[in-house]
This record gives sequence, structure tokens and C-alpha cells, in this order.
Amino acid sequence: MIRSLAVVGTGLIGTSVALAAARRGVTVHLLDASASALRTAELLGAGTALPPEEPVDLAVLAVPPSKVADVLSEQQARGLARSYTDVASVKAGPERDVLARAPRPTHFVGGHPLAGRERSGPLAARPDLFQDRVWVLTPSRLTSKPAFDRALDLIDLCGGVPTVMQSGAHDETVALTSHAPHLMASLVAARLGGRSPVSALLVGQGFRDATRIARGEARLWTDIIETNAAEVAGVLTALQTDLTELLTAVQDLSVQDPRNRARSRQNLTGLLERGIAALEALPAPLAADTAHVDVTITARPGELARLLDTAAGYGAGADTVAAPVTPHGGDGPLVIRFELAAAEAETLAEKLAAAGWDVVHQDDVRDETEPALVGAPG
Repeated sequence: MIRSLAVVGTGLIGTSVALAAARRGVTVHLLDASASALRTAELLGAGTALPPEEPVDLAVLAVPPSKVADVLSEQQARGLARSYTDVASVKAGPERDVLARAPRPTHFVGGHPLAGRERSGPLAARPDLFQDRVWVLTPSRLTSKPAFDRALDLIDLCGGVPTVMQSGAHDETVALTSHAPHLMASLVAARLGGRSPVSALLVGQGFRDATRIARGEARLWTDIIETNAAEVAGVLTALQTDLTELLTAVQDLSVQDPRNRARSRQNLTGLLERGIAALEALPAPLAADTAHVDVTITARPGELARLLDTAAGYGAGADTVAAPVTPHGGDGPLVIRFELAAAEAETLAEKLAAAGWDVVHQDDVRDETEPALVGAPG
């Protein structure tokens, strides 16, 4: 059981961890080189900026991947905590550095909560950021059971779902599922730069959805990509092959060469279908990551269309409406339910209420998911 916690780094993730732990009654001590970030996190109620008088149960290192080993060594030398973990999105390189340089590598276990937002800094933090989100632990060959167990306790405090992986397997996976997609989003977003102002008027929801993550803090993402460069390069090389094939197909279609048109059209359709098949094969998102927004409307003709138009303006298309629309009292009002990601639901509820709609925002209540614990230290 964790009774005291130290969080080193009060950005989005660190402050969110601190808020979640403080909400559960844990005494949280905050550390950050940035006095403004530290003060902001403290004012949010994430903990105290006063140093602990004795070692805390666990220290969370919320720093860039390249800094994990240095910060761990520094904090272990000062005796900050009994155990340590981190939240960086790259694991193999930091693990090698920890094993080579940290005074007590047995007291450390790597960690990575798969949660975040496109905004950064303590003001973007949320105590429920990790609720029902996968949180990977990557114990090394030296990680002790007490260190591992305290990291599990932290995940439980934050509402996460623990999963154990080897650090190399983790990095190979996130290169495909997180790091390369961020770069692709940045490339597409950057294409908009330098275009005429009228281009911005034609930016639709598809562009915004595809580029949302490109808002991430540039220096942090440079550190992440550099630390996982080999795995990211492998993904980009494979994408380059796919892009070359796609470019050839589109170029053939652009010149309308009848000799190549049928083959190129088939290749293009095949690529799109492979993407659809891969997405459909994904497991359903953890249910508690969604919420619903109920809006009561009258049965007047055109009222539903007006609601849908308003919601679409806030990013909730017709595909987010749960079917069927539920009658509410015979010929009386109707209840329209939107189902979407929890953070988006909160925003939609606020926007619709401000626009004068009769709104109820309620989180979905779902069964808890069992933790996936494989290869835990004995």
C-alpha cells in the first residue's frame, strides 16, 4: 500500500499521476526544475512542493526518456524513495542506462501509461487520465518484487490496467502504434503551412482527426523519437514502401492511362481495404474510456436535424449517435444519446448546454477489466 509518493516532473503525466494519488489520500511531494510548473501543480491540489522528511514509498520519474537514468541516479543518491518507476514512452534505452549507471537498479521498474492528451503542462492534467487505460511495466532482470509491487499499487491508485512486457518488445510496438503515427500526423499538418488563408476554411473534421496528435510538445517528441530511433526507422521504412506503391497507383490514375488504370485502381482499393480490416481486427476500446451525452429534444420537425448540425460543429458526427433514438413519454420529448470518448463527451456536453440544449452528461458504467500480468518478478 502506497502512503507517500514523490513525483519528479509536473507536466501533463506527472501532475495527472499526482492528482490521482492525492485524490486517494496519498501524501504527494512534487519536484520540478520549473518553478512555475511546480507552483501550478501545487495550486491544482496535486501535492506539496515541500521535500519529504523521510524516503517516500515510491517516486515517479515523469521526465523525457533520455533523462530517466540521470534523474534516477540523482534521486537515489539523495534517498528520495524506497522504490522508483518512470512514465516515459521508450523503455529499452533507459533500462540499459539504468542498469549501467543507477546506484540501486533493483529498486526501479520501468513504466509507461498509455494515456495522454494533445495538450501539455500541468494545466492539462486530469486525475482520471489513466482510468481503465493500459499501463505497461517493463521489469528488468534486476527489478525486485517490492519495487514491482509498489508500481502495481500506483497503477491501481490511478485506475489503470497493468500489463507486463519486455522493454524491447514495448519499444517495437509503440514505434508502430504511437511514434510513427505522431510523425505522420506532423507531416500532414505541416503541409498546410504556407498555403493560402482560404485553405484553412476547407479544413474538415477528417484533417483535424488525422492531425490532432501533432500538437504534442516538439522538444519532448524529439527526445522520444531519438531514444527509439532504430525502431521508428524500421516502421518508416515499411511505410515508405507502402507509400511508393500508393504513389505509383495514384499517379497512374491521374494520367488516366487505360493500360495501368485497372491495376492501379485495384491496388488502391486493396490498400484501403487492408486498413479497414486491420482496424476492424482491433479489440474494442476499454469500455470505461467512453461516456455518453443525453440530449432531450422536442418532437418538432427539424429539431433532430438542428441538434445533429450543432453537435457536428463540435466534432460529434451522426456516427456517434447511439441507435435507436429512444422515445421519452409517448409523443413527448425524445432523448438523443451521443456515445464518444470521455474527454470529448465532457466537451460536447458543455458546448451543447451553453448553446441552450437540455443536456445530461453521464459516464458509462462498465465491468472492470482484469489486469494482464505476464512475467512478473517472483
